[in-house]
Order: sequence, then structure tokens, then C-alpha cells
Amino acid sequence: MKFWPKKNTENYPDFWKAYIQLFDKKPQKLGINDIRFIAFDTETTGFDYIDDRILSIGAVAIKNGSIDVVDQLEMYLDQEVFNEDTVEIHGIIKNSPYDKLPERKAIQLFITYIEDAVLIAHHAEFDRKMINRALQRFGLGKLKNKILDTGVLFKNSRHKVYANDSIKNYSLDELCNDLKIPKSDRHTASGDAFITGMAFLKILAKLKKDKSFDVDRLFRLA
Repeated sequence: MKFWPKKNTENYPDFWKAYIQLFDKKPQKLGINDIRFIAFDTETTGFDYIDDRILSIGAVAIKNGSIDVVDQLEMYLDQEVFNEDTVEIHGIIKNSPYDKLPERKAIQLFITYIEDAVLIAHHAEFDRKMINRALQRFGLGKLKNKILDTGVLFKNSRHKVYANDSIKNYSLDELCNDLKIPKSDRHTASGDAFITGMAFLKILAKLKKDKSFDVDRLFRLA
């Protein structure tokens, strides 16, 4: 596989140059309804950042307090690594009929799609590391977008505190149960991205009940 160079930014592919330029400009002070959020999820062959690979990426945009179903992305990737133990979770088998993309093309499309949006994921550190690891394989830098974790937001948005709350990592299923979100298409990247977007909006609605709530506090809570 041909790798893109790591150090000479002049030789970066155009899509990456365009992406990093979005973050060179002075950031504007935006209200929550002015920000383009993107809820995303990855399905993977496992939980090892080094050896496992992304099988699919799902993402959907949130604008002005609602999910924009027209502005979404769903991709399946070629399986260079196969782990039959995780198929029971995500259901993506090696010879599945989905149209699949090479990893490099999928990462390019994802980066072009997200632009400088604020990303939202559940247990976001995992998805962030998987994307960053893929970028690293092609000699590119790390994601520059701000990222919000719905698990952390959920924990910090409630008045009721549960036992061991400070160390508990709430699952997406637990958020669905608490926030009364249907679990349709659970454990697909696009389905989990949509559920994560719904969870974010419900958490946001709770936070907005505090009249002093603003963008800065949102990022502090996450």
C-alpha cells in the first residue's frame, strides 16, 4: 500500500489540505443552534487500536436542534482483518453483499464529510482513536474536530447521582432506556450514529432548561 508522506505538508492530498485549512482560521463564537454537529459511530473487528480495523462508519448531521436525515453518511469498508468473534455483534461478515470501499477512500470521504463540525460519539475516545489510527496508516495527522461524548454528557446532565456514578461508563443501551429512545438498527454504524444523535438532543434539551447554559458550558460538561 502506498502511504502519503508524514512531514512535508505540501505533498499531502488535497482533501487533507482542505481539511486542516478549516482549522487555521480564527474560530467564531457561535451559538449552539449555529453549530453543525455530526453524530458518528464505527463498527470494528475488535477493540485493539493497533491490530483491529474499521468495518463501517455511520454519521448524521444535527443542525438547529434537529437531526438532518438528508445530511448523513454510511460506508462499509473492505475487510483486511476478519474476526468472527465480533460478527455476532455487528453482523458484518466478510462476504457480505454491501458495496465496500478501500480504507483510504472511506477515510477520505469521512474527512471531507465532517469538515470542521463538532463530532459526537458514545464512548468517543474509542471511535476517535480508530479514525486516528486509520489516518496514521496513510501518513496523515489526527482529527482536529472538537468531540463530545454522550456518555459523559449524560452523566453530567442529571440531578440524580447513582452509586459509583463517577467511574461508571454508561452503555448506549442504558442511555436508550433512560432517555426512552427506540433501539432500532442497534449495532449498525448508521443506526448507532442516529441513536447517539437522538441521545445528544435529549440531553441537550435537559441542559437548556438552565437559562445560563451556553456553548462553553456544553464543552466543559463533555
